[in-house]
Amino acid sequence: MTELNPELKQYIDESVLPRYAHNIGGHGIDHIQQVIRRSFEIAEAFQLPVDANKVYTIAAYHDIGYPVNADEHEAVSAQMFLEDEGLQAFFSEEERTMMAEAIVDHRASLEYEARSVYGKLVSSADREISVENMLIRSLRFQRDKHASEHPTLEQIIAYSFQKLSSKYGKGGYAKMYYPDPAYQKYLAEMQELFSDPEIFASRERQIAEQIHLMEEVEHDEER
Repeated sequence: MTELNPELKQYIDESVLPRYAHNIGGHGIDHIQQVIRRSFEIAEAFQLPVDANKVYTIAAYHDIGYPVNADEHEAVSAQMFLEDEGLQAFFSEEERTMMAEAIVDHRASLEYEARSVYGKLVSSADREISVENMLIRSLRFQRDKHASEHPTLEQIIAYSFQKLSSKYGKGGYAKMYYPDPAYQKYLAEMQELFSDPEIFASRERQIAEQIHLMEEVEHDEER
């Protein structure tokens, strides 16, 4: 793999990553940094023929469109990437077109196979490998997504179970092109949780209490 251009990294770190401060729960800067890290881990583990500059940039941009349109964030993110004039000095038009396609193709519910190794890589890196992190992210995401409904904790947990089981349960829709041991372990643990909805709910209640989820909701309503 080629080495990462320090000027490109500086541009992304200073001009792109700070914009994730506006993303809803589960798609903020912590998640983006994990996807960047996992992209390089998977690329190395599977010896993928990829360029470090493209890998870093695609991972950094893949969720940036969430605040604009969560349901179509992959397309919005790709368009925002293409409109970033600061990146034109680092990539050719052909490269940027391919990278935009990879950003679109990262979505877990994609109905077709990702069009390039970069799309498959960022999609795989976007899959969580920590059950604890996934449950926290899911709670916060469902809380934010349904904020206008003022959901109870039990409703948030029900939304979380429905979404996660359909995504990571047996036969779930989440695509994983490069299932390394870390992901395989995570998937087995998640599917064991799904086998008993009450055990899942109990685990989520504990986590909600640990992260003060409902206190956060009450604080947001008072602001």
